[in-house]
Amino acid sequence: MPNALTWTPHPASRAARDTWLFWIVALLVLGAGLGLRDPWPADEPRFALAAKMMVDGGDWLFPHRGNELYADKPPLLMWLQAAGYMVFGNWRVAFLLPSLLASLGTLWCVVDLGRRLWTRRVGLYAGWALLFALQFTYQSKKAQIDPLVTFWITLANYGLLRHFLSTRHDPEPDWRMWTLGWFAAGLGTITKGVGVLALVMLVPALFATLRGWRDIRAPLLAWRVLLGPLAFLVAMALWLVPMLAVALSSADPAYHAYVDDILFHQTAGRYAKSWDHPQPHWYHLEVMLTAWLPTALALPWALPAWARRLRRRDARYLLPLAWWALVVLFFSIPSGKRDVYIMPALPMMCLALAPLLPGIVRRRSAQWLALVFGCALALATLATGIAMLSATPRFEQTLIVERGLSLAQAHAGAWLLIAIAAWSAGSLLWFGRRRSPQALATMLAGIWVLYGLVAYPLLTDSSSARGLMQQVGSHIPADAQLGLVAWKEQNLLMADRPAATFGFSAPWPQQMQRAVAWQRQAPQRRWLMVQDVALPPCVQRDQASPIGLANRRAWWLLPAAATTNCAD
Repeated sequence: MPNALTWTPHPASRAARDTWLFWIVALLVLGAGLGLRDPWPADEPRFALAAKMMVDGGDWLFPHRGNELYADKPPLLMWLQAAGYMVFGNWRVAFLLPSLLASLGTLWCVVDLGRRLWTRRVGLYAGWALLFALQFTYQSKKAQIDPLVTFWITLANYGLLRHFLSTRHDPEPDWRMWTLGWFAAGLGTITKGVGVLALVMLVPALFATLRGWRDIRAPLLAWRVLLGPLAFLVAMALWLVPMLAVALSSADPAYHAYVDDILFHQTAGRYAKSWDHPQPHWYHLEVMLTAWLPTALALPWALPAWARRLRRRDARYLLPLAWWALVVLFFSIPSGKRDVYIMPALPMMCLALAPLLPGIVRRRSAQWLALVFGCALALATLATGIAMLSATPRFEQTLIVERGLSLAQAHAGAWLLIAIAAWSAGSLLWFGRRRSPQALATMLAGIWVLYGLVAYPLLTDSSSARGLMQQVGSHIPADAQLGLVAWKEQNLLMADRPAATFGFSAPWPQQMQRAVAWQRQAPQRRWLMVQDVALPPCVQRDQASPIGLANRRAWWLLPAAATTNCAD
């Protein structure tokens, strides 16, 4: 019997322990704060509002924003949020749940691919690299479409790579995975049009096949190839067929405009014209070097190593790396760019990086770079916290005046940053230079958990407009009716009663005209909440009340007496 003092764990038990550790940390990092905040602008309230209106109104096929159809995005995310509410009965849980589950699913795809293409250890390295990339974690804790479309694209890549690449786990082409890849790409497309980019993986796969690269198989002449496109069309039809059937049979022109907007204006038209967020062609390179930190710190050592493996014609590297490059190229062509556009490429970068990480983290230069990054992060949070506590005018104006925080909340936020700095310093001291990558992982895990458990409750009232709408509810009678002018989605979502709206995209003067006419029908019971910049000169401000500030906007509450001169 081995001596207990010299006994070492069996490799299988160590692998199980490492796997459990990863998934427990991932759940803590991504799930911390679930149920502790409301939707925050800019995108979260509109998706949550559309989901809430599906549940309240019963129209699940066409998302609404107030009394208008919402055609900016397909409804899949909103369906999942609404379904989450049907299960849990809590919007604070339901609106974030799809992002949490999608992000965990993305991690699973990357970890399992790393295990199948290389080893279990490589799979976990891929998972750690992705989990702590700043863009992935930050977006995973938000209720936007990007985490969900990233999951569908990664799942599509998962299926296609398992089909194309020959490994000891998958020695033969896997037509189920081929079909899954196309089906997931279809679901990604009805989540956000760019989901179709998952199929770009066919390009490097065909190239590797024609050039005779190692471990590649692309049997494109088999009849079962057709299962892929068929699965793609089936996935698309889950939404398109019923939506088109109802919209095109309706006599309401709003439904015809919805079809034109969502199928043409918001997809191909938006990419071709690219009217939003103009940026230079190298913008996404800047994003990858900053938003993908600290994982991107490994790139100086990874780039030459990738080049060597590509010269060896290793298709396990070619397919994810080429797909990553093609996605970045696709989004670099138009002038309009946003950092989240290339987020779906991050999992494939982490997958290709993972086999190299065990060697990279042993390099002294890489350890020093990780240590410097960790120290810089700790010093930045410490300096920001001290500046907030010392009432620096710039921070005071931004946090108290513009963000609507109280002085006590600003000070609590400052102490949170100081606590983060202390945790970071402790992690760096505990692990030291030789294990600075582990120190970075510990630092970031603590930061994201503190962010969810402490910052969420601290910021939710001012960031979500809940505090503002509670003030509105307390200033008008319980049986009063409320109308919104120049409103934002968070105002309607957080209102304590059903509120009347007069169009969202309509010009503010037109909204105001409709609102005054509505108020005149029952002047004793109807109040208007109007954004400060939308108040017309006819409003008697001495009869109105400034009700508060939220999301950098000031709001007024108008009884009928304040709009008597606006009746005409």
